[in-house]
Amino acid sequence: MIAKLTGKVIEKLPPECIIDVNGVGYEVFLPMTSFYKLPELTQSTSIYIHQVIREDAHTLYGFHNRLHRDLFRELLKANGVGPKLALAILSAMSAEEFINIVQNESLGLLVKVPGVGKKTAERLLLEMKDKLMKWSANMVSTGILSESTPEQFAQASQAQSSSQDAIEALIALGYKANQAESAVKKVAQTGLSSEEIIRQALKSML
Repeated sequence: MIAKLTGKVIEKLPPECIIDVNGVGYEVFLPMTSFYKLPELTQSTSIYIHQVIREDAHTLYGFHNRLHRDLFRELLKANGVGPKLALAILSAMSAEEFINIVQNESLGLLVKVPGVGKKTAERLLLEMKDKLMKWSANMVSTGILSESTPEQFAQASQAQSSSQDAIEALIALGYKANQAESAVKKVAQTGLSSEEIIRQALKSML
């Protein structure tokens, strides 16, 4: 699976672009919030990728940081949400704005997105609230509550991803979910790799 592409932007036609990676051009669809972050043509960029494989096509969706890609993946798990609708949601708002909408249950803002009716919006608010609680807590702890730079988003995304990877690893080792989450919460710090978080979490449980 393709997880990330680094190369030159050789074509931009919203909502897609072509990234030249060592002579191979990859067609990538992006939400507009990520499309706006693309550099000028012939300039280098790195984008995180979610790949959808079907019998008739292999489609790449790109994001300027991991937070947006992870949110896209969570949206795809929601009932009735496909790539097209998830792309529309993240084109209308940033990941941070979506999280705030879910936490505040702002139904009126969500139904303004093309393709999101009242029933779909209500279902999304219900399904996504619990999933996004950890993300919201992470953003509060890192002070990211308003408009943020791509670097801040990337740092928050990396911290959340490392902690989640550590939790999943501890569960795989036989620890209960609540034990793993509690141990990781005690030791997780911005900048630590998942391996270091696991190491410290294991020590804390001895």
